[in-house]
Amino acid sequence: MISKAGIAMIDALSTGREATPVDLATETGYSQTHIYEMLDELLDVGLLVERRGPNNQRKVRVADHPVIEAYRTLQSELSHVEWADLLSPAALKVCWFLDEPRRVSEIAERLGITRQGVHKALSPLKNRAMLSPSGPEYAVSEDLAPLLAFAQAVVTHEHRSRAREIAPSATIEWCDPKRTLVRVQTTEDTDALLDAPDWQVTGLGRFEEYGLQFFLAGEPAFWYAPDEELTPGEVVCHTLALDSGSRRVSYAMLLIEALDIDQETLTDTATWYDLETTVAAMYQALQEGVEDSDEIPVVLPSESEFMALKEQYGVV
Repeated sequence: MISKAGIAMIDALSTGREATPVDLATETGYSQTHIYEMLDELLDVGLLVERRGPNNQRKVRVADHPVIEAYRTLQSELSHVEWADLLSPAALKVCWFLDEPRRVSEIAERLGITRQGVHKALSPLKNRAMLSPSGPEYAVSEDLAPLLAFAQAVVTHEHRSRAREIAPSATIEWCDPKRTLVRVQTTEDTDALLDAPDWQVTGLGRFEEYGLQFFLAGEPAFWYAPDEELTPGEVVCHTLALDSGSRRVSYAMLLIEALDIDQETLTDTATWYDLETTVAAMYQALQEGVEDSDEIPVVLPSESEFMALKEQYGVV
């Protein structure tokens, strides 16, 4: 995650100008030693570019990068705010979840921190009336959409950089500040992630573990969530997040039936993937049969098709 010093440097360079480390130390108030450390980090992840001036002097400027563009938008649309002073890594992680009203306890549990930690991260925003409280819930005010976009860009960039250090072809399919779902394009990258700590096969590639094996067209998907168990409910959601076509829906329903996954548990998981209505439709089909309705958000298998699939895979 970009540190406060990193944000301060991006802020100082966001106009596109070049600057030396001495310039940046003077403007941001950070020591030259810390500036050099941050320069190397930001150069490594592609947020800055560097050239050498006279006497091999280092000069840097911001790169053409989604994170930089998101910050420029934030700065231009809300120029009255000193964002470099206001934002911290913790604040950006919490802001990720404020696209809709959420309870502090819910955010704390998702991030694996205390409620006090969430309140501390939100405090600078609350003090400046930047949040829209709704009872015990908080969300980012509508006019602060650029802040949400910047938080999302930073978090996505962090996951992409981590994945591509191991698997250069990796693409982010879904993420939050602690977790990410990726695809890869080559067998070499698949092998690299299989050998890497904290990465697990998910989606259809995981079904074999539950006695259901499907042909994979391409490489399996991978899940990054350190110190967390990959549950069957997560596997169902990953399958649908990667592809919500009718065959994937059928396979997800088959896994629900095979493992008797509790609806409430799966619905809680599906909330984070915006799949609540899809999951509700799937359970309705499993319990009451398929209804032909334009309001159903996915294409469900017919009863005969699903019974044939269950028979094929021996799911009682």
